[in-house]
Amino acid sequence: MKILDRYILFSFIKIFVSTLTLLMFIFVLQSLWLYINELAGKGLGIDIILKFLFFVSPKLVPLVLPLSVLLASIMTFGNFAENYEFAAMKSSGISLQRAMGSLIIFIFFTGIGAFYFSNTVIPKAELKFFNLRRNLAKLQPALAIEEGIFNDIGDKINIKVDDKHGDNDEFLTNITIHEKSPDGTNRIVLRAKTGELKSSKKSDVLQLVLFEGNRYEDVNPKKRRDREKLPHAKVFFEEYTMNIDISDFNDVDLEQQDYKTFYRMLSVVDLKAKRDTLTEEYTKKVELFGDNVLKRTGIVSLSNTTTVTDKEGRTKTKKNDKVIANPQTPNLDSVVQNLKDYKTIMILDQAINNTKNSLDIVKSKEKELFNSDKLINLHITEFHNKFALGVSCIILFFVGAPLGAIIRKGGMGLPMVLAIIIFLAYHFIGIFGNKSAEDGTLNPIIGSWLSTMIMLPFSVILTRKATADKGLFNPDSITMPIKNFFEKIAGIKKKKSQ
Repeated sequence: MKILDRYILFSFIKIFVSTLTLLMFIFVLQSLWLYINELAGKGLGIDIILKFLFFVSPKLVPLVLPLSVLLASIMTFGNFAENYEFAAMKSSGISLQRAMGSLIIFIFFTGIGAFYFSNTVIPKAELKFFNLRRNLAKLQPALAIEEGIFNDIGDKINIKVDDKHGDNDEFLTNITIHEKSPDGTNRIVLRAKTGELKSSKKSDVLQLVLFEGNRYEDVNPKKRRDREKLPHAKVFFEEYTMNIDISDFNDVDLEQQDYKTFYRMLSVVDLKAKRDTLTEEYTKKVELFGDNVLKRTGIVSLSNTTTVTDKEGRTKTKKNDKVIANPQTPNLDSVVQNLKDYKTIMILDQAINNTKNSLDIVKSKEKELFNSDKLINLHITEFHNKFALGVSCIILFFVGAPLGAIIRKGGMGLPMVLAIIIFLAYHFIGIFGNKSAEDGTLNPIIGSWLSTMIMLPFSVILTRKATADKGLFNPDSITMPIKNFFEKIAGIKKKKSQ
Protein backbone atom coordinates (compact mmCIF):
# COMPACT_ATOMS: atom_id res chain seq x y z
CA MET A 1 0.00 0.00 0.00
CA LYS A 2 1.34 3.41 -0.98
CA ILE A 3 1.83 6.26 1.46
CA LEU A 4 -1.09 8.21 -0.02
CA ASP A 5 -3.46 5.23 0.33
CA ARG A 6 -2.41 4.74 3.95
CA TYR A 7 -2.89 8.43 4.66
CA ILE A 8 -6.41 8.50 3.17
CA LEU A 9 -7.38 5.20 4.83
CA PHE A 10 -6.17 6.14 8.30
CA SER A 11 -7.76 9.61 8.03
CA PHE A 12 -11.10 7.96 7.24
CA ILE A 13 -10.78 5.24 9.92
CA LYS A 14 -9.94 7.80 12.60
CA ILE A 15 -13.08 9.84 11.85
CA PHE A 16 -15.19 6.70 11.29
CA VAL A 17 -14.29 5.08 14.62
CA SER A 18 -14.77 8.28 16.62
CA THR A 19 -18.12 8.96 14.89
CA LEU A 20 -19.29 5.37 15.41
CA THR A 21 -18.35 5.48 19.11
CA LEU A 22 -20.04 8.85 19.69
CA LEU A 23 -23.25 7.88 17.89
CA MET A 24 -23.41 4.50 19.63
CA PHE A 25 -23.03 6.21 23.00
CA ILE A 26 -25.86 8.64 22.17
CA PHE A 27 -28.20 5.88 20.96
CA VAL A 28 -27.45 3.69 23.99
CA LEU A 29 -28.33 6.58 26.31
CA GLN A 30 -31.52 7.09 24.33
CA SER A 31 -32.32 3.38 24.77
CA LEU A 32 -31.65 3.65 28.52
CA TRP A 33 -34.14 6.51 28.71
CA LEU A 34 -36.63 4.51 26.62
CA TYR A 35 -36.51 1.46 28.94
CA ILE A 36 -36.00 3.34 32.23
CA ASN A 37 -39.41 2.19 33.53
CA GLU A 38 -38.34 -1.44 33.21
CA LEU A 39 -35.10 -0.90 35.15
CA ALA A 40 -35.98 1.61 37.85
CA GLY A 41 -37.35 0.58 41.23
CA LYS A 42 -36.46 -3.11 41.04
CA GLY A 43 -33.29 -3.15 43.09
CA LEU A 44 -31.17 -4.30 40.14
CA GLY A 45 -27.41 -4.42 40.44
CA ILE A 46 -25.13 -2.49 38.13
CA ASP A 47 -24.13 -5.76 36.44
CA ILE A 48 -27.74 -6.44 35.33
CA ILE A 49 -28.15 -2.89 34.01
CA LEU A 50 -24.86 -3.12 32.08
CA LYS A 51 -25.93 -6.50 30.71
CA PHE A 52 -29.23 -4.94 29.61
CA LEU A 53 -27.39 -2.15 27.76
CA PHE A 54 -24.90 -4.63 26.30
CA PHE A 55 -27.73 -6.71 24.81
CA VAL A 56 -29.53 -3.65 23.42
CA SER A 57 -26.39 -2.26 21.72
CA PRO A 58 -26.16 -4.68 18.73
CA LYS A 59 -29.71 -3.91 17.57
CA LEU A 60 -28.64 -0.25 17.24
CA VAL A 61 -25.94 -1.08 14.68
CA PRO A 62 -28.32 -1.00 11.64
CA LEU A 63 -29.03 2.62 12.59
CA VAL A 64 -25.57 3.76 13.70
CA LEU A 65 -23.32 2.06 11.12
CA PRO A 66 -24.79 3.56 7.89
CA LEU A 67 -24.94 7.02 9.50
CA SER A 68 -21.31 6.70 10.65
CA VAL A 69 -20.15 5.68 7.16
CA LEU A 70 -22.03 8.58 5.57
CA LEU A 71 -20.81 11.19 8.07
CA ALA A 72 -17.20 9.96 8.06
CA SER A 73 -17.01 9.94 4.25
CA ILE A 74 -18.42 13.49 3.98
CA MET A 75 -16.05 14.81 6.69
CA THR A 76 -12.97 13.03 5.34
CA PHE A 77 -13.30 14.16 1.73
CA GLY A 78 -14.60 17.56 2.83
CA ASN A 79 -11.39 18.04 4.82
CA PHE A 80 -9.27 16.98 1.84
CA ALA A 81 -11.07 19.47 -0.45
CA GLU A 82 -11.06 22.30 2.10
CA ASN A 83 -7.31 21.97 2.73
CA TYR A 84 -6.59 21.78 -1.03
CA GLU A 85 -5.23 18.26 -0.68
CA PHE A 86 -7.48 17.13 -3.51
CA ALA A 87 -6.15 19.91 -5.69
CA ALA A 88 -2.62 18.64 -5.03
CA MET A 89 -3.69 15.06 -5.85
CA LYS A 90 -5.37 16.10 -9.11
CA SER A 91 -2.36 18.18 -10.14
CA SER A 92 -0.29 15.02 -9.69
CA GLY A 93 -2.66 13.10 -11.97
CA ILE A 94 -4.58 11.28 -9.18
CA SER A 95 -8.33 11.13 -9.87
CA LEU A 96 -11.11 10.91 -7.31
CA GLN A 97 -11.65 7.19 -8.02
CA ARG A 98 -7.94 6.52 -7.48
CA ALA A 99 -8.00 8.43 -4.20
CA MET A 100 -11.02 6.39 -3.09
CA GLY A 101 -9.35 3.06 -3.95
CA SER A 102 -8.21 2.02 -0.46
CA LEU A 103 -11.47 3.19 1.11
CA ILE A 104 -13.55 1.24 -1.42
CA ILE A 105 -11.80 -1.96 -0.32
CA PHE A 106 -12.30 -1.03 3.34
CA ILE A 107 -16.00 -0.24 2.87
CA PHE A 108 -16.50 -3.46 0.89
CA PHE A 109 -15.21 -5.54 3.79
CA THR A 110 -17.22 -3.34 6.18
CA GLY A 111 -20.36 -4.28 4.23
CA ILE A 112 -19.48 -7.99 4.49
CA GLY A 113 -18.84 -7.56 8.22
CA ALA A 114 -22.18 -5.74 8.60
CA PHE A 115 -23.99 -8.70 7.02
CA TYR A 116 -22.16 -11.18 9.26
CA PHE A 117 -22.92 -9.06 12.33
CA SER A 118 -26.58 -8.76 11.33
CA ASN A 119 -26.83 -12.49 10.67
CA THR A 120 -25.10 -13.82 13.79
CA VAL A 121 -24.59 -11.26 16.55
CA ILE A 122 -27.87 -9.31 16.33
CA PRO A 123 -30.16 -12.43 16.47
CA LYS A 124 -28.30 -13.72 19.55
CA ALA A 125 -28.41 -10.30 21.22
CA GLU A 126 -32.12 -9.99 20.37
CA LEU A 127 -32.76 -13.36 21.99
CA LYS A 128 -30.88 -12.37 25.15
CA PHE A 129 -32.48 -8.91 25.25
CA PHE A 130 -36.05 -10.15 24.74
CA ASN A 131 -35.80 -12.86 27.41
CA LEU A 132 -34.06 -10.53 29.87
CA ARG A 133 -36.90 -8.02 29.49
CA ARG A 134 -39.48 -10.75 30.09
CA ASN A 135 -37.66 -11.91 33.21
CA LEU A 136 -37.18 -8.37 34.52
CA ALA A 137 -40.92 -7.77 34.20
CA LYS A 138 -41.52 -10.65 36.63
CA LEU A 139 -39.55 -8.89 39.35
CA GLN A 140 -42.31 -6.31 39.72
CA PRO A 141 -45.87 -7.52 38.98
CA ALA A 142 -47.13 -3.99 38.30
CA LEU A 143 -44.79 -3.80 35.31
CA ALA A 144 -45.97 -7.21 34.13
CA ILE A 145 -49.47 -5.73 33.70
CA GLU A 146 -49.64 -3.97 30.34
CA GLU A 147 -52.50 -1.59 29.67
CA GLY A 148 -55.27 -2.67 27.32
CA ILE A 149 -54.49 -6.41 27.13
CA PHE A 150 -54.99 -9.46 29.35
CA ASN A 151 -51.93 -10.41 31.44
CA ASP A 152 -51.25 -13.60 33.40
CA ILE A 153 -50.42 -12.99 37.08
CA GLY A 154 -49.57 -16.29 38.69
CA ASP A 155 -51.30 -19.49 37.60
CA LYS A 156 -54.93 -18.56 38.30
CA ILE A 157 -55.32 -14.85 37.57
CA ASN A 158 -55.71 -13.14 34.18
CA ILE A 159 -56.09 -9.36 34.48
CA LYS A 160 -56.74 -6.45 32.13
CA VAL A 161 -56.64 -2.75 33.05
CA ASP A 162 -57.33 0.37 31.00
CA ASP A 163 -54.91 2.63 32.85
CA LYS A 164 -52.11 2.55 35.44
CA HIS A 165 -50.82 5.50 37.44
CA GLY A 166 -48.95 6.34 40.61
CA ASP A 167 -45.26 6.37 41.49
CA ASN A 168 -44.99 2.60 41.01
CA ASP A 169 -48.04 2.12 38.76
CA GLU A 170 -49.89 0.69 41.75
CA PHE A 171 -53.24 2.39 41.03
CA LEU A 172 -55.42 0.71 38.40
CA THR A 173 -58.53 1.83 36.48
CA ASN A 174 -61.34 -0.21 34.82
CA ILE A 175 -60.21 -3.67 35.86
CA THR A 176 -61.38 -6.98 34.41
CA ILE A 177 -60.18 -10.21 36.05
CA HIS A 178 -60.70 -13.84 35.02
CA GLU A 179 -60.01 -16.18 37.92
CA LYS A 180 -59.84 -19.96 37.80
CA SER A 181 -62.07 -21.81 40.22
CA PRO A 182 -60.67 -24.61 42.45
CA ASP A 183 -61.54 -27.21 39.78
CA GLY A 184 -59.28 -25.40 37.27
CA THR A 185 -62.03 -24.01 35.03
CA ASN A 186 -62.43 -20.36 34.13
CA ARG A 187 -65.79 -19.60 35.77
CA ILE A 188 -65.14 -16.47 37.85
CA VAL A 189 -65.10 -12.92 36.47
CA LEU A 190 -64.56 -9.71 38.44
CA ARG A 191 -65.01 -6.15 37.20
CA ALA A 192 -64.13 -3.04 39.20
CA LYS A 193 -63.84 0.70 38.55
CA THR A 194 -60.56 1.14 40.41
CA GLY A 195 -57.99 -0.90 42.28
CA GLU A 196 -54.68 -0.78 44.12
CA LEU A 197 -51.71 -3.15 44.23
CA LYS A 198 -50.12 -3.62 47.66
CA SER A 199 -47.09 -5.83 48.15
CA SER A 200 -43.84 -6.10 50.04
CA LYS A 201 -40.52 -7.00 48.40
CA LYS A 202 -39.99 -9.76 50.97
CA SER A 203 -43.53 -11.13 50.74
CA ASP A 204 -44.66 -13.86 48.34
CA VAL A 205 -48.24 -12.53 48.41
CA LEU A 206 -49.53 -9.66 46.26
CA GLN A 207 -52.58 -7.92 47.68
CA LEU A 208 -54.99 -6.52 45.09
CA VAL A 209 -57.73 -4.30 46.53
CA LEU A 210 -60.70 -3.65 44.20
CA PHE A 211 -63.24 -0.86 44.65
CA GLU A 212 -66.85 -0.57 43.36
CA GLY A 213 -67.35 -3.64 41.24
CA ASN A 214 -69.13 -6.93 40.69
CA ARG A 215 -68.14 -10.57 41.02
CA TYR A 216 -69.72 -13.08 38.63
CA GLU A 217 -69.45 -16.85 38.96
CA ASP A 218 -70.99 -19.62 36.88
CA VAL A 219 -72.65 -22.16 39.17
CA ASN A 220 -72.08 -25.79 38.20
CA PRO A 221 -75.01 -27.84 39.64
CA LYS A 222 -74.84 -31.60 39.79
CA LYS A 223 -78.10 -32.24 37.93
CA ARG A 224 -78.07 -31.94 34.14
CA ARG A 225 -81.49 -30.29 34.06
CA ASP A 226 -80.23 -27.54 36.36
CA ARG A 227 -77.05 -27.06 34.31
CA GLU A 228 -79.15 -26.40 31.20
CA LYS A 229 -80.55 -23.29 32.92
CA LEU A 230 -77.00 -21.83 33.06
CA PRO A 231 -77.25 -20.57 36.65
CA HIS A 232 -74.79 -17.98 37.94
CA ALA A 233 -74.15 -15.81 40.99
CA LYS A 234 -73.60 -12.05 40.98
CA VAL A 235 -72.33 -10.04 43.95
CA PHE A 236 -71.77 -6.28 44.16
CA PHE A 237 -68.93 -5.03 46.37
CA GLU A 238 -67.58 -1.68 47.44
CA GLU A 239 -64.21 -3.14 48.45
CA TYR A 240 -62.83 -6.58 47.63
CA THR A 241 -59.37 -7.86 48.56
CA MET A 242 -57.56 -10.59 46.64
CA ASN A 243 -54.35 -12.28 47.80
CA ILE A 244 -52.29 -13.54 44.85
CA ASP A 245 -49.35 -15.93 45.19
CA ILE A 246 -46.35 -14.33 43.44
CA SER A 247 -43.62 -16.65 44.68
CA ASP A 248 -42.70 -17.29 41.02
CA PHE A 249 -42.13 -13.56 40.55
CA ASN A 250 -39.65 -13.34 43.41
CA ASP A 251 -37.71 -16.41 42.25
CA VAL A 252 -36.61 -15.31 38.79
CA ASP A 253 -33.62 -16.63 36.86
CA LEU A 254 -32.48 -13.71 34.69
CA GLU A 255 -30.49 -16.11 32.49
CA GLN A 256 -33.57 -18.14 31.55
CA GLN A 257 -34.37 -18.20 27.81
CA ASP A 258 -37.84 -19.43 26.90
CA TYR A 259 -38.56 -17.42 23.74
CA LYS A 260 -36.44 -18.44 20.76
CA THR A 261 -38.67 -18.31 17.67
CA PHE A 262 -39.22 -14.56 17.22
CA TYR A 263 -38.28 -13.60 13.66
CA ARG A 264 -35.63 -11.06 14.75
CA MET A 265 -33.82 -13.87 16.58
CA LEU A 266 -33.24 -15.94 13.43
CA SER A 267 -30.38 -16.10 10.93
CA VAL A 268 -30.95 -16.07 7.16
CA VAL A 269 -30.96 -19.88 7.05
CA ASP A 270 -33.55 -20.11 9.84
CA LEU A 271 -35.59 -17.28 8.32
CA LYS A 272 -35.77 -19.05 4.97
CA ALA A 273 -36.81 -22.33 6.59
CA LYS A 274 -39.40 -20.60 8.77
CA ARG A 275 -40.74 -18.63 5.80
CA ASP A 276 -41.22 -21.82 3.77
CA THR A 277 -43.02 -23.47 6.69
CA LEU A 278 -45.32 -20.47 7.21
CA THR A 279 -46.06 -20.26 3.47
CA GLU A 280 -47.00 -23.93 3.37
CA GLU A 281 -49.26 -23.54 6.42
CA TYR A 282 -50.86 -20.45 4.88
CA THR A 283 -51.60 -22.30 1.64
CA LYS A 284 -53.19 -25.17 3.57
CA LYS A 285 -55.34 -22.72 5.55
CA VAL A 286 -56.60 -21.08 2.36
CA GLU A 287 -57.35 -24.42 0.70
CA LEU A 288 -59.11 -25.77 3.78
CA PHE A 289 -61.16 -22.59 4.15
CA GLY A 290 -62.15 -22.76 0.49
CA ASP A 291 -63.25 -26.38 0.90
CA ASN A 292 -65.30 -25.50 4.00
CA VAL A 293 -67.05 -22.61 2.25
CA LEU A 294 -67.82 -24.90 -0.70
CA LYS A 295 -69.28 -27.56 1.61
CA ARG A 296 -71.53 -24.98 3.28
CA THR A 297 -73.16 -24.38 -0.11
CA GLY A 298 -74.22 -28.02 -0.28
CA ILE A 299 -72.18 -28.61 -3.42
CA VAL A 300 -69.86 -31.59 -3.13
CA SER A 301 -67.76 -30.68 -6.15
CA LEU A 302 -67.63 -28.29 -9.07
CA SER A 303 -67.08 -31.29 -11.37
CA ASN A 304 -69.76 -33.61 -12.75
CA THR A 305 -67.77 -36.68 -11.71
CA THR A 306 -65.59 -37.70 -8.82
CA THR A 307 -63.09 -40.51 -8.30
CA VAL A 308 -63.73 -43.00 -5.49
CA THR A 309 -61.79 -46.04 -4.26
CA ASP A 310 -63.59 -49.29 -3.41
CA LYS A 311 -62.66 -51.80 -0.70
CA GLU A 312 -60.37 -53.71 -3.07
CA GLY A 313 -58.37 -50.57 -3.89
CA ARG A 314 -59.78 -50.09 -7.40
CA THR A 315 -60.69 -46.56 -8.52
CA LYS A 316 -64.04 -45.81 -10.13
CA THR A 317 -65.64 -42.72 -11.60
CA LYS A 318 -68.90 -41.73 -9.93
CA LYS A 319 -71.41 -39.08 -10.95
CA ASN A 320 -72.03 -36.34 -8.39
CA ASP A 321 -75.60 -35.76 -7.27
CA LYS A 322 -74.86 -32.33 -5.81
CA VAL A 323 -73.02 -30.36 -8.44
CA ILE A 324 -73.36 -27.15 -10.36
CA ALA A 325 -74.85 -28.30 -13.65
CA ASN A 326 -74.56 -24.90 -15.28
CA PRO A 327 -71.73 -22.55 -14.19
CA GLN A 328 -73.76 -19.55 -15.39
CA THR A 329 -75.97 -17.64 -12.97
CA PRO A 330 -79.49 -19.19 -13.07
CA ASN A 331 -82.61 -17.09 -13.69
CA LEU A 332 -84.41 -16.54 -10.38
CA ASP A 333 -87.86 -16.57 -12.01
CA SER A 334 -87.24 -19.99 -13.52
CA VAL A 335 -86.35 -21.39 -10.09
CA VAL A 336 -89.36 -20.13 -8.13
CA GLN A 337 -92.11 -19.82 -10.77
CA ASN A 338 -93.62 -23.26 -9.99
CA LEU A 339 -93.49 -22.77 -6.20
CA LYS A 340 -96.07 -21.33 -3.87
CA ASP A 341 -95.50 -17.88 -2.41
CA TYR A 342 -94.70 -19.03 1.14
CA LYS A 343 -92.12 -21.51 -0.19
CA THR A 344 -90.55 -18.82 -2.34
CA ILE A 345 -90.27 -16.56 0.72
CA MET A 346 -88.74 -19.40 2.75
CA ILE A 347 -86.18 -20.13 0.03
CA LEU A 348 -85.25 -16.45 -0.32
CA ASP A 349 -84.94 -15.99 3.46
CA GLN A 350 -82.73 -19.07 3.70
CA ALA A 351 -80.58 -17.85 0.81
CA ILE A 352 -80.18 -14.43 2.45
CA ASN A 353 -79.25 -16.00 5.81
CA ASN A 354 -76.76 -18.36 4.17
CA THR A 355 -75.17 -15.46 2.31
CA LYS A 356 -74.90 -13.36 5.49
CA ASN A 357 -73.38 -16.28 7.40
CA SER A 358 -70.88 -16.91 4.62
CA LEU A 359 -69.90 -13.21 4.58
CA ASP A 360 -69.44 -13.22 8.37
CA ILE A 361 -67.24 -16.31 8.14
CA VAL A 362 -65.18 -14.74 5.34
CA LYS A 363 -64.72 -11.51 7.33
CA SER A 364 -63.65 -13.37 10.47
CA LYS A 365 -61.24 -15.53 8.49
CA GLU A 366 -59.89 -12.53 6.60
CA LYS A 367 -58.21 -11.13 9.73
CA GLU A 368 -56.62 -14.49 10.57
CA LEU A 369 -55.27 -14.90 7.04
CA PHE A 370 -54.06 -11.28 7.05
CA ASN A 371 -52.06 -11.91 10.24
CA SER A 372 -50.58 -15.09 8.75
CA ASP A 373 -49.62 -13.24 5.57
CA LYS A 374 -48.18 -10.39 7.67
CA LEU A 375 -45.97 -12.85 9.59
CA ILE A 376 -44.65 -14.27 6.32
CA ASN A 377 -43.87 -10.75 5.06
CA LEU A 378 -42.00 -9.95 8.30
CA HIS A 379 -39.76 -12.99 7.79
CA ILE A 380 -39.09 -12.03 4.17
CA THR A 381 -38.25 -8.40 4.98
CA GLU A 382 -35.99 -9.44 7.87
CA PHE A 383 -34.21 -11.87 5.53
CA HIS A 384 -33.47 -9.15 2.96
CA ASN A 385 -32.73 -6.45 5.56
CA LYS A 386 -29.66 -8.41 6.62
CA PHE A 387 -28.25 -8.16 3.09
CA ALA A 388 -29.47 -4.59 2.61
CA LEU A 389 -27.49 -3.37 5.65
CA GLY A 390 -24.13 -4.24 4.08
CA VAL A 391 -25.09 -2.87 0.65
CA SER A 392 -26.42 0.36 2.17
CA CYS A 393 -23.04 1.03 3.80
CA ILE A 394 -21.37 0.82 0.37
CA ILE A 395 -24.03 2.97 -1.33
CA LEU A 396 -23.95 5.67 1.37
CA PHE A 397 -20.16 5.82 1.13
CA PHE A 398 -20.49 6.64 -2.58
CA VAL A 399 -23.02 9.31 -1.62
CA GLY A 400 -20.91 10.86 1.14
CA ALA A 401 -17.42 10.79 -0.39
CA PRO A 402 -18.21 12.73 -3.60
CA LEU A 403 -20.54 15.03 -1.67
CA GLY A 404 -17.71 15.97 0.68
CA ALA A 405 -15.44 16.64 -2.31
CA ILE A 406 -18.11 18.86 -3.90
CA ILE A 407 -19.03 21.00 -0.86
CA ARG A 408 -15.32 21.38 0.10
CA LYS A 409 -16.16 21.65 3.78
CA GLY A 410 -14.86 19.52 6.67
CA GLY A 411 -15.46 19.48 10.39
CA MET A 412 -18.75 18.92 12.26
CA GLY A 413 -20.78 21.80 10.82
CA LEU A 414 -22.19 21.53 7.31
CA PRO A 415 -21.14 17.84 6.87
CA MET A 416 -23.12 16.90 9.99
CA VAL A 417 -26.23 18.75 8.75
CA LEU A 418 -26.04 17.14 5.30
CA ALA A 419 -25.37 13.69 6.75
CA ILE A 420 -28.36 13.91 9.09
CA ILE A 421 -30.69 15.14 6.31
CA ILE A 422 -29.60 12.38 3.90
CA PHE A 423 -29.73 9.69 6.58
CA LEU A 424 -33.17 10.76 7.80
CA ALA A 425 -34.46 10.54 4.23
CA TYR A 426 -32.83 7.12 3.85
CA HIS A 427 -34.14 5.94 7.23
CA PHE A 428 -37.74 7.12 6.79
CA ILE A 429 -37.90 5.66 3.28
CA GLY A 430 -36.71 2.37 4.79
CA ILE A 431 -39.39 2.53 7.51
CA PHE A 432 -42.04 3.28 4.89
CA GLY A 433 -40.85 0.37 2.75
CA ASN A 434 -40.84 -2.10 5.64
CA LYS A 435 -44.26 -1.00 6.93
CA SER A 436 -45.76 -1.15 3.44
CA ALA A 437 -44.25 -4.60 2.91
CA GLU A 438 -45.56 -5.76 6.28
CA ASP A 439 -49.22 -5.21 5.37
CA GLY A 440 -48.76 -6.37 1.77
CA THR A 441 -49.00 -2.93 0.11
CA LEU A 442 -45.51 -3.43 -1.34
CA ASN A 443 -43.68 -6.58 -2.29
CA PRO A 444 -41.55 -7.51 0.78
CA ILE A 445 -38.39 -7.68 -1.32
CA ILE A 446 -38.98 -4.20 -2.78
CA GLY A 447 -39.85 -2.84 0.67
CA SER A 448 -36.55 -4.10 2.12
CA TRP A 449 -34.44 -2.61 -0.69
CA LEU A 450 -36.47 0.56 -1.36
CA SER A 451 -34.24 3.05 0.48
CA THR A 452 -31.07 1.49 -0.97
CA MET A 453 -32.48 1.54 -4.52
CA ILE A 454 -33.41 5.23 -4.17
CA MET A 455 -29.93 6.15 -2.88
CA LEU A 456 -28.17 4.25 -5.67
CA PRO A 457 -28.80 6.79 -8.48
CA PHE A 458 -27.81 9.64 -6.17
CA SER A 459 -24.47 7.94 -5.51
CA VAL A 460 -23.85 7.60 -9.27
CA ILE A 461 -24.81 11.22 -10.01
CA LEU A 462 -22.70 12.65 -7.17
CA THR A 463 -19.68 10.53 -8.12
CA ARG A 464 -19.87 11.73 -11.73
CA LYS A 465 -20.20 15.37 -10.65
CA ALA A 466 -17.25 15.12 -8.25
CA THR A 467 -15.10 13.43 -10.91
CA ALA A 468 -15.90 16.19 -13.41
CA ASP A 469 -15.31 18.95 -10.82
CA LYS A 470 -18.90 20.15 -11.17
CA GLY A 471 -20.85 21.84 -8.41
CA LEU A 472 -23.69 20.24 -6.55
CA PHE A 473 -26.16 22.65 -8.14
CA ASN A 474 -25.64 24.93 -11.14
CA PRO A 475 -28.06 27.89 -11.02
CA ASP A 476 -27.19 28.86 -14.60
CA SER A 477 -28.95 25.73 -15.83
CA ILE A 478 -32.24 27.35 -14.69
CA THR A 479 -31.57 31.06 -15.12
CA MET A 480 -29.95 30.94 -18.58
CA PRO A 481 -32.93 29.37 -20.43
CA ILE A 482 -35.24 31.94 -18.79
CA LYS A 483 -32.86 34.76 -19.71
CA ASN A 484 -32.59 33.55 -23.32
CA PHE A 485 -36.39 33.28 -23.55
CA PHE A 486 -36.96 36.88 -22.48
CA GLU A 487 -34.13 38.10 -24.77
CA LYS A 488 -35.84 36.43 -27.73
CA ILE A 489 -39.16 38.07 -26.84
CA ALA A 490 -37.44 41.46 -26.53
CA GLY A 491 -35.74 40.97 -29.91
CA ILE A 492 -39.03 40.06 -31.60
CA LYS A 493 -40.75 43.16 -30.21
CA LYS A 494 -37.85 45.33 -31.32
CA LYS A 495 -38.07 44.03 -34.89
CA LYS A 496 -41.83 44.64 -35.01
CA SER A 497 -41.41 48.22 -33.77
CA GLN A 498 -38.85 48.90 -36.53
